[in-house]
Amino acid sequence: MATEAFNMDAVRGSFPALAGEQVFLDNAGGSQTLGAVADRVRDYLINTNVQLGASYAIAKKSTARHAEGYTAAAKYVNASEDEIVLGASTTQLFRNVSFALDFNPGDELIVSALDHEANIAPWVDLAERQKLVLKWWQPTAGTTNPKLLAEDLAGLLSDKTRLVTCTHASNIVGTVHDIKAIAETVHRHSPDALVCVDAVAYAPHRKIDVKELGVDLYAFSWYKVYGPHISMLYASPRAQTQIRSLGHYFNPKTSLEDKLGLAAPSYELVYAIPAVLEYLGVDKDEHDETPKWAGIVAQETQLQAALLGYLNSRDDVTVWGEKSADAGARVPTISFTVKGWSSRELVEAVESGSNFGFRWGSFYSVRLVEDFFGLGKDGVVRVSMVHYNTVGEVEKLIETLDKVLSSKAK
Repeated sequence: MATEAFNMDAVRGSFPALAGEQVFLDNAGGSQTLGAVADRVRDYLINTNVQLGASYAIAKKSTARHAEGYTAAAKYVNASEDEIVLGASTTQLFRNVSFALDFNPGDELIVSALDHEANIAPWVDLAERQKLVLKWWQPTAGTTNPKLLAEDLAGLLSDKTRLVTCTHASNIVGTVHDIKAIAETVHRHSPDALVCVDAVAYAPHRKIDVKELGVDLYAFSWYKVYGPHISMLYASPRAQTQIRSLGHYFNPKTSLEDKLGLAAPSYELVYAIPAVLEYLGVDKDEHDETPKWAGIVAQETQLQAALLGYLNSRDDVTVWGEKSADAGARVPTISFTVKGWSSRELVEAVESGSNFGFRWGSFYSVRLVEDFFGLGKDGVVRVSMVHYNTVGEVEKLIETLDKVLSSKAK
């Protein structure tokens, strides 16, 4: 995969960590960081590390840099600055929202059991605190490829539904859900309901347009998208009318940042966000698909096709999730188990004789891995790739996996 718009040498050269020996296949836990992001963090801390809002020269520059970061972050999802808030983590931002929403006893929440716990725990707690009815959105039991389908919501939605939560892409199985169809279904059947989406596992792989999706709450972490360790939440205008401020009583309450920011985002990390947009070719005045995104999808399709081709060829392997390498159906986060091997045993066996870094476990999706799949605490083997990984790396992983699996008598 090498075109003028997507040159692998240029791509990999943008990430200093890739010059080392480690092969990073745990990207769903956090991508590697762009060198330009690190440069911006350093520049801010050395040259403009002062409090915002003062009238002296460096403070004015610092304030402008912070505003630049917010503008870029909003641009990335096709929102306005007033519609986003940056914070420490997606987990924290969802928790903040859960304390800023007020429903009435007997109102109903619909929560997906396939999600990362970040998009489950706040709503379970909210239901308990406010005496709400909690409904679980579950796919049909017994499948290795669970999906959240809009048509499955019909029997759960009612005129008392106030919130529906789900994931854009599973951090375990990599399945991409049709969020636009889900949002349209919810708003048609339950006009007062908000649609809340966790996009942490989706954002590194696809362009995002929250207005096109029709969502009300949408969050992801920039450190999964080649950037700094900071996260972002979007809230639609209709959602913001239901969100009260958690800030000090004397502070403004106009924007989402006013209401939920709580002085949480580190200024130097906010300033680093524009470097991600520059790398991805996202113009400050346009939000169209970029050649870089087309290259990312093409590269990642090759990566997942190579690994899935091998895993699907083995009778002793169960792929949890979409078996197809179709880019419309999944992202390259691939989980599997092998008959006769514990997930931990297999990962550690591969890592002991190689420079591959990947993981085993449930990755904060315990309800999916342990309860729905019934895999226990050992969980799955997860190989999570992004566009800077190469087909050569995947082929070498396959070769190493094959040797390890062949070493154990069946």
